[in-house]
Amino acid sequence: MPNYYTEHPELRFHLNNPMMERICQLKERDYRDKDQYDYAPQDYADAMDSYDKVLEITGEITGEVIAANAEGVDLEGPHHANGRVEYASGTKQNLDAMVKAGLNGMTMPRRFGGLNFPITPYTMCAEIVAQADAGFGNIWSLQDCIETLYEFGNEDQHSRFIPRICAGETMSMDLTEPDAGSDLQSVMLKATYDEANQCWRLNGVKRFITNGDANLHLVLARSEEGTHDGRGLSMFIYDKNDGGVDVRRIENKLGIHGSPTCELVYKNAKAELCGDRKLGLIKYVMALMNGARLGIAAQSVGLSQAAYDEGLAYAKDRKQFGKAIIEFPAVYDMLATMKAKLDAGRALLYQTSRYVDIYKALDDIARERKLTPEERQEQKRYAKLADSFTPLAKGMNSEYANQNAYDCIQIHGGSGFMMEYACQRIYRDARITSIYEGTTQLQTVAAIRYVTNGSYAATLHEYEAIPCAPEYQGYMDRLKAMTGKLEACTTKVKEAQNQELLDFTSRRLYEMAALCVMSHLLLQDANKAPELFAKSLDVYVNYAEAEVEKHYSFIQNFQAEELENYRKA
Repeated sequence: MPNYYTEHPELRFHLNNPMMERICQLKERDYRDKDQYDYAPQDYADAMDSYDKVLEITGEITGEVIAANAEGVDLEGPHHANGRVEYASGTKQNLDAMVKAGLNGMTMPRRFGGLNFPITPYTMCAEIVAQADAGFGNIWSLQDCIETLYEFGNEDQHSRFIPRICAGETMSMDLTEPDAGSDLQSVMLKATYDEANQCWRLNGVKRFITNGDANLHLVLARSEEGTHDGRGLSMFIYDKNDGGVDVRRIENKLGIHGSPTCELVYKNAKAELCGDRKLGLIKYVMALMNGARLGIAAQSVGLSQAAYDEGLAYAKDRKQFGKAIIEFPAVYDMLATMKAKLDAGRALLYQTSRYVDIYKALDDIARERKLTPEERQEQKRYAKLADSFTPLAKGMNSEYANQNAYDCIQIHGGSGFMMEYACQRIYRDARITSIYEGTTQLQTVAAIRYVTNGSYAATLHEYEAIPCAPEYQGYMDRLKAMTGKLEACTTKVKEAQNQELLDFTSRRLYEMAALCVMSHLLLQDANKAPELFAKSLDVYVNYAEAEVEKHYSFIQNFQAEELENYRKA
């Protein structure tokens, strides 16, 4: 039977990154749990072996159960009756298999029943699951909402809620409303304090809520009467066991059919405050969304892998004009570019997850003791890197998932338009990735300050100082030239001192920065494992160089007065 982990050696390569030693040391607190839990790792090698084994189990379940159920789940979808959701039969089997394997609450401490895994191996599990069924990936991976509750909830909430997620209960984050999609400052779900019962009550409607009939919900609601902006919003925990929330309907979606996207009606629903009042959007949702965006980046890489695998298999098997179509340049060009985007995007995903791992582990340690000056400096450095890389990872990988899914259908030709081929499901599932948890346009908004303040350029110059093999020096020289063009375009736009011009060109600057970063990361990977990445490095640098040149030419030739032509279009 297929194993979605062992079949892709690139995953094991990224797992065994040198940064993992520091990550394990921090996450395991120098392996202090070994005396209390017999399954806790003794040392770094033991920890890495544990991650590898769990990834192999995840890959096995994905290949044998989740992939086998994917088409049936896509056809059946979840059911809605009497204000509740019932999962498709295949989804129930998937959840049962994951719970029995102990693959819930993966990043939570062992004292709550979790595995105490870093974000990186957990993210790999999310990628693997999404490769088989992106819709089920939504349900399973929403367990990472517990990270926000762990980070901002109190000890009593930890003890009551986290063990339930580790035991297999599901979560959702209830943010958007009919009149508040990307503009979360407009959220109006009302939270009022019930003095008689010493609890909060929630009233209103939430829309587009993934896995909306989950056991535990993190809810953004307006706690401060008379406010209309983000300063009046707080985060609440709603427990389905307390009642008060009905599913009005399940949305009829283009893709991710197995994942129930719900409209929820809150009717005096009992809830409890998570963290402090007024920080719901300003602090807690930002943390929640960053985790979700990393999750969508992983989902996107999984879909890119699925699209590439389907396209490659079909191109090898399909014969036209007396030979397999993979032998035609028009086809192998598409496949090589798909693989290069996949490898570059995956490199960005796991570099980001490693940055997140270090700063989150240090944040957690800071709740136990005072950090040393060196640790504070390390925490600040990696928090900034994580914040700057997350919108790149989410935005670019979601775009690549869409592009690879498109090319996968194109390789199939007319067959790709038929419903019996998996590529049509991959194509439909991929489309949402560049929309939810912040559109690509919003990822650009989140990232552009790191372009204009020189953060990306500084990181790229650090990457330029990393030695590479002599045979790769030519690539390094080309990447330096690409970074020079990014800096030249940034300087031109900044010197114009025109906010509209900056907003207009920001997507191009964002992509230039991302292309440069991914090219460097792929160069580093090829330097260590040429058997895995040398071909993709060559293809991707050719692709990235052309894309950077396209954006460079546009920005250098564009004049601010031309904006009027676009406004009138």
